[in-house]
Amino acid sequence: MTTAATETITIGGDLTVGRVGYGAMQLTGPKVWGEYPDRERGIALLRTVVEKGVTFIDTADVYGPHSNEELIRDALHPYPDDLVIATKGGFVRGGPEYSDMGAVGNRNYLRQAAYMSARRLGLDHIDLYYLHTPTMTDAPFEDIVGTLVKMRDDGLIRHIGLSNVSADQLRTALNITDIAAVTVHYNVAERLGSAVRQLAQQSGIVFSPWHPGAVPTGEEGMPFHRVIDPIAAEHRATPQQIALAWQLHRGGQALPIPGTTSIEHLEENLGAANIELSPAQVAAITALVPEEH
Repeated sequence: MTTAATETITIGGDLTVGRVGYGAMQLTGPKVWGEYPDRERGIALLRTVVEKGVTFIDTADVYGPHSNEELIRDALHPYPDDLVIATKGGFVRGGPEYSDMGAVGNRNYLRQAAYMSARRLGLDHIDLYYLHTPTMTDAPFEDIVGTLVKMRDDGLIRHIGLSNVSADQLRTALNITDIAAVTVHYNVAERLGSAVRQLAQQSGIVFSPWHPGAVPTGEEGMPFHRVIDPIAAEHRATPQQIALAWQLHRGGQALPIPGTTSIEHLEENLGAANIELSPAQVAAITALVPEEH
C-alpha cells in the first residue's frame, strides 16, 4: 500500500496538497473540550500523519478551545514546506457542553481570532482561513465576508474558506470575493451539503467534506451496507474506505478530511485514495440518498 495518494488538488490556485487530508478535531478532550488526554500519543500521531505524506491538516480555534492548534505546533513546528494548515474562527465556547456554543462575527473579534490562531500555530499568516459558521447575529453575513477580504488584503490570511454555509450563502460570498474552499457535512448518508458541493464544483472551489467516511451502523445502516459491503468485499476494503473513495470519485475538487486517533485507521483512510471504483459503483452509492439540485 502506498503511504498517501499520489494525486493532488490545488486550493486557491497556488496551494497544492494531497487528495486526502487529516481532520485534527478528535485530538481534544471529550466533546471537543480541553486537551487530548494522551498528549504524547497525539504528538506521535500528528508526526505520523506528515510522515505518511499528508500535506493538508484541518483544525479550528474552538477545538479545545485552542489546545488543538497548540498541539499541532508542538508536534510539527517548524513545518514542512509542503504542509498546508487550515484553521477556522467564529465559534465561541462558553463551557464544556455543546449547548455552550455561540458565534461572533464582528470585525475585531474575527481579526483577533485569526491573529491568535496564527500565534498559536507559530505562523506569520494562515494559508486557508475558514469562517467556521454563518450563524452569528451580531454582524450581517456580507460584512463578515468583507472582514475576511480585508484580512486577506492585509496578509493575515492567504485564502478565504467558508464552513457550514448554505448554497445561497456561498453565492452571496462569491458575489463579493473569491472563495478558495468550503467545508460542510457530507457523506454517503448525510447529503445536506449536496447543493454546496454542486456549486463548489461549478465554481472551481475545493469541497472539503467533514465526517467524509462515516457509514451508519445498526438498523439505520442496513440499506447502506447492502450496497457498500459487496463493493468493499470486491476491493478487499472496509466500508469506510469505500465511502472515502466515493467522495474522491465525485469530482476533482474533493478534499475529504477524515479524522482519527489511530495510526491503523489513518493508513486505511489514506489507502482509500488508491481504490478505483467503477462508474456503476459510484452511481449506486450516490443513489442511496436524494440530493438537492
